[in-house]
Amino acid sequence: MNIVVGALLLVCLVIGIVWQLSERRRKTADLELQRTMQLFDVSLEVNSTIHKQDLLIKIMETSSRIMNAEASSVILVDEEKDELFFDLALGEKGDEVREIRLKIGEGIAGWVAQTGQSVKIDDAAQDERWSSKVAKRVDYPTRNMLCVPLVSKGKIIGVLQVLNKREDVHFTDRDLQLLESIASPIAASLENAMLYDVLEKTTAAKERMESELRIATNIQMGFLPRQGLYLTADATETTAEARAFIRPAREVGGDFYDYFRLGDDKLFFVLGDVSDKGIPAALFMAVTMTLLKGKMSPDMSPGELLTAVNQELYKDDSTMFATIFCGVLHIDTGRLQYSDGGHCPPYIVRGNGDVEQLKGKKGLPLGVMDDMLYADNEVTLDQGDRLIMYTDGITEAENRQQEQYGFSRLHELLQKELSSQPAHLLEQMTQDVDHFANGAIQSDDIAVLIIDRKPNKM
Repeated sequence: MNIVVGALLLVCLVIGIVWQLSERRRKTADLELQRTMQLFDVSLEVNSTIHKQDLLIKIMETSSRIMNAEASSVILVDEEKDELFFDLALGEKGDEVREIRLKIGEGIAGWVAQTGQSVKIDDAAQDERWSSKVAKRVDYPTRNMLCVPLVSKGKIIGVLQVLNKREDVHFTDRDLQLLESIASPIAASLENAMLYDVLEKTTAAKERMESELRIATNIQMGFLPRQGLYLTADATETTAEARAFIRPAREVGGDFYDYFRLGDDKLFFVLGDVSDKGIPAALFMAVTMTLLKGKMSPDMSPGELLTAVNQELYKDDSTMFATIFCGVLHIDTGRLQYSDGGHCPPYIVRGNGDVEQLKGKKGLPLGVMDDMLYADNEVTLDQGDRLIMYTDGITEAENRQQEQYGFSRLHELLQKELSSQPAHLLEQMTQDVDHFANGAIQSDDIAVLIIDRKPNKM
């Protein structure tokens, strides 16, 4: 009988042990399942947005909920300054918190960012690494906390901390392990969001700059005559026609031209090329054109005009300058006064078919030397003669073999187009240069100005 009882007790003991082992396995399995579901929950939350600010809010809310904590924060690493900062801080004192910067190694968060080690602290105020810099700003007492590094691709990009376990208990080692597990998907999502944030800002800046450049282009083009100009001398049956074309290498450039009536029977014209490109050249161009138009008067010669404008433009510390060619055509007589500030030599196409470069005394470009005196030159344009001015974007255009278009090709084209109307000649010049370049990217602006003196057919 005793043997039977003993056997039954042994069986019960074995059953009890088996049941306890099974219960432990069940609880372990339940905990693992719960942990897996929590990690899945975190992954769903942090992958639901790519916007950094929205993601930070989700990280803090999800971490606080899963860790049963009163608060959570994400502090990011500023690699350039070797500091930690709060990119997002909620509440009434959020602005003050965002102003806080912690040195790497400062405070518990700084220590975690420096060492890459996680910490569980039961009494924050008694920890030697504790810094009250944040707590004083927000007037929020920190009792206990967990703090883990956020590591993406082997680099610490920030730290995640949860504060004050609810129900007045401490965080456990298991809590720390769970937060470390949570930190991995959080770091990956945060890295992607930070890259996307940079991309968004870069794209916005690019779009803003493109918009500003379009506005600048419109303003620059507003300085230039939009249509050709026809002037007829009252005393004769002679007409002067001015037409121009311009194509900046960038959105805005440094080439410019202008023409307008001067007195009763004179045509003033100018073509210039600023040394630089882009917005600085456009600004220098605008100032130059304003001075030219504002200072020119019927009794002033081109040389006197350039001398006066140069005195205004010259600055000791400036590296900007402009080559320039300007002239005054007396429509009735064909007398042409001109002054050359280091510009490309214009061509005269005579009515008889001769094509010749216009010679004359040259001066330095505007803005190079103070007190420069610019000379006046003279030539006569007979009826049927044509003056062609251009910038070096024509002659110095390069093809894929880095050969330049050059003066000889321009000379040949002008002879070929002797009878072309000004508008057609402008088109042919730019097409011939583009054909020569054969798709090679051009680094210089192109501008051409044509002055025709011809009989009035009216």
